[in-house]
Amino acid sequence: MKNIVLIGMMGCGKTTCANLLHEKLGRPVVDTDALIVEREGRSISDIFAAEGEPYFRDLETAVAKELSEPRELIIATGGGLPLREENTAALRQGGVVFWLKRDPAATFASESMDGRPLAQDGQDAFVKRFEQRTPIYAAAADHIIEDFSSPENTVNAILNCLN
Repeated sequence: MKNIVLIGMMGCGKTTCANLLHEKLGRPVVDTDALIVEREGRSISDIFAAEGEPYFRDLETAVAKELSEPRELIIATGGGLPLREENTAALRQGGVVFWLKRDPAATFASESMDGRPLAQDGQDAFVKRFEQRTPIYAAAADHIIEDFSSPENTVNAILNCLN
């Protein structure tokens, strides 16, 4: 069975939904950002500060390729992972991709952006980044999820697509 891959802006609920899907389906969860942090032994902010964004994006590409085989995983990606087409192609190879398309202003207002290097320029910049990424996310997604009335309803929308 294919992996379930969750994409979308930082703070949109990918990790929360991945954990709820795990509870319902019993599949292992892989959070690409957490995997990179564990392997590098430092935070994403520290990676960005010391090595720059291109280095971090290379780490994402390596992880995406590693997770390309269908292994019944639930994969919560970093918000920028789909920016490289090769990453999305790798994850689509072994998975079904869901874009969690949550309103960016609501996301920014309701989530902590501490420790998120690309969210430090305020809400307007965050919304602009969302607008820039929208066509990339749309092209990468097999399904677009827009129900964020509760995490459970978001997960149920994902499950309905799988069925």
